[in-house]
Amino acid sequence: MRAVLQRVTEASVSIGGQIKSSIGNGLLILLGICEEDTPEDIEWLANKIVNMRIFSDENGVMNKSVMEVCGQIMVISQFTLYASYKKGNRPSWFRAAGHEISIPLYQAFCKRMSEVAHQKVAEGEFGADMQVSLVNDGPVTICVDTKNKE
Repeated sequence: MRAVLQRVTEASVSIGGQIKSSIGNGLLILLGICEEDTPEDIEWLANKIVNMRIFSDENGVMNKSVMEVCGQIMVISQFTLYASYKKGNRPSWFRAAGHEISIPLYQAFCKRMSEVAHQKVAEGEFGADMQVSLVNDGPVTICVDTKNKE
């Protein structure tokens, strides 16, 4: 699994001109899933994200987690995180998992994030044409890949 974490002051996702979900201060997570991903990847990634100290403390130092600042969380499926761009100029998506794998893993990840964060997690709609709006705070953007745990 690949995740792009963006620390935001606000974020929303719209489908067909209608806002589906929105959050205030917290994390927007773009999540890519490949065929090799497992429930163990979900567990590791969810715990890593909720404990990552990327929010400022009273001294302006990134020393607090999303939990410690009572931040909200939004998860958006993002198969393009597995773009292959080695040949030519048109990316291919052969590394991204198909729907039969990615939908259950996306849903399981969102559920696990809700459990470890002790809050409802805002979501997009898997496979929909979504428009994501955000105000990146910092800017802070961090890429995490479960294949690079060490």
